[in-house]
Amino acid sequence: QVQLVESGGGSVQEGESLTLSCRISGSPANIFNTMGWYRQAYASRRELIATITETGTVNYASSVNGRFAISEDRAKKTVDLQLHGLKPEDSGVYYCNTASADFKYRAAWPWGQGTRVTVTA
Repeated sequence: QVQLVESGGGSVQEGESLTLSCRISGSPANIFNTMGWYRQAYASRRELIATITETGTVNYASSVNGRFAISEDRAKKTVDLQLHGLKPEDSGVYYCNTASADFKYRAAWPWGQGTRVTVTA
């Protein structure tokens, strides 16, 4: 059973930065081909915002493109998301999970608890 543990969230002011981290443990031991970060704002559906393929190709939702950066360390089985220039509309709970290489929602593993980001103006 794969376990996903997200961390790094917090409360920040508009314009500040955070780095989120996702640790993958359990079985299967290898990271899926494409990993992604998802965000769920209050009373909204969970949306895919960033992906990284096994070859390092990254893609972002238009709402975060140019401000967020996804990376992964396959040896450590971690997937990070750097958040820069944060805006109040970036607030929500952030989750990692698998995704499709063509930037579609495809979560194959059980969801972790997520990490909450709150951005105040």
